[in-house]
Amino acid sequence: MTERTPDREHLTDLLAQQWEAIAALVADLDENAWRRPSPLPGWTIFDVVAHVIGTESWLLGRTPPPHDPLRPKTDVRTLPHVRNEVAVLNEIWVDRLRPLSGKRLLALFDEVTEQRRAALVAKDDEAWAEPTVSPVGQVPYGRFMRVRLFDCWMHELDLADGIGRTVPEGGDRAETAFAELTLGLGRAVVKGAKAPEGAQVTLDLTGPVTRQVHVAVVDGRGVLLDTIEGTPTTTIRLDSGLFARLRGGRITVDEHLGEIAIDGDTDLGARLVRNLAFTI
Repeated sequence: MTERTPDREHLTDLLAQQWEAIAALVADLDENAWRRPSPLPGWTIFDVVAHVIGTESWLLGRTPPPHDPLRPKTDVRTLPHVRNEVAVLNEIWVDRLRPLSGKRLLALFDEVTEQRRAALVAKDDEAWAEPTVSPVGQVPYGRFMRVRLFDCWMHELDLADGIGRTVPEGGDRAETAFAELTLGLGRAVVKGAKAPEGAQVTLDLTGPVTRQVHVAVVDGRGVLLDTIEGTPTTTIRLDSGLFARLRGGRITVDEHLGEIAIDGDTDLGARLVRNLAFTI
């Protein structure tokens, strides 16, 4: 079945809301708080916001600022958390923005995201449907923007966790971002958990994004299903915030074993929760 491209006006509005939520979360930070570690290896709170600026600036057709000759030059390719060319570009943007103060970074974030919002509003339906290269392959531009919403939503959680604050983790933005979290679960079930042919796995997310996700192994592939017949081979029950952080590689299962319930084939379930991560 072909996935429908997300609605242009709705997704543009969600992205604008997401950027506003990030700005509000960090608006009152002092310079020390900006430099606290985030859940992402090698990155501070400042770096997470700088990364969002870098990606949205790239989508505006911009290149990273020049390197400050007074700062030591970092070979970003040697950093342990940089594993591919996309990560190299991300790291260059972050590194080039680090000399800014947190206050100046936030002003730049507001400027860039407002320009991006205007650029999205100016797109017509034809441009929204145009195939474009994205982190998930060549997809319609609108689908790429759903990936951007997911990325920015995850980074809001990173910022909140790093600062030590609680943010709403449900609602329309989260529901839309979750489409990206669940799409690749078939691979995690088959490649990561080594589920056998015919196995049926149910992930029961208890909220604030409440849903059941069903995956069946058919002809060696993990297939997402709307419903399954009979009793699942294994059922894994956890809240959606924990699921998102495990899928994003932000935390490890061992830190949260008491928050995950597994019924049925517990060995299969345990293998799956240890192999949920698909991005870091």
